[in-house]
Amino acid sequence: MATASRASLIALTFAALLLAACSPKDETGPGEVRWDRDTCARCVMAVSDHHYSAQVRGGHENRRTKLHFFDDLGCAVIWLDEQPWRDDPRTEIWVNDHESGEWVDAREAWYVTGRTTPMDYGLGARDRQVEGALDYDEAVKWIHERDKRPKWHGQERHHTPENGG
Repeated sequence: MATASRASLIALTFAALLLAACSPKDETGPGEVRWDRDTCARCVMAVSDHHYSAQVRGGHENRRTKLHFFDDLGCAVIWLDEQPWRDDPRTEIWVNDHESGEWVDAREAWYVTGRTTPMDYGLGARDRQVEGALDYDEAVKWIHERDKRPKWHGQERHHTPENGG
């Protein structure tokens, strides 16, 4: 009888180890975008511009991370501000280099202003520093300032003296 119990214990231990080895782990890095089919997690517009889109990989503690797509880095930054897990070390932010279209870690990228981007935040990411470029923290401040402007995309326009309202 003891031999049967021991064999059962060994079989259960082996099964548990096998299941643990097969459990999905958090992925890292940017994912595959289905251009013109995936939608922005914030504004629900199609992600279609290969030079200004962004991705956030993250999620709640003790859960697998999930990939979220954005049509503009500005949407990603504003959306991420609202997530309770935004400061989790597993959270990754990826943005297209506006010249090559390659994915770059958003926190290590440099940002040039004056670009025409899908949601008009106006930042183009670069994989290296260029003259006058903003670092990530400066880019986030830029986005928050731009977000205070009158809204035209899917939101009521705020009337101010500057825009004739």
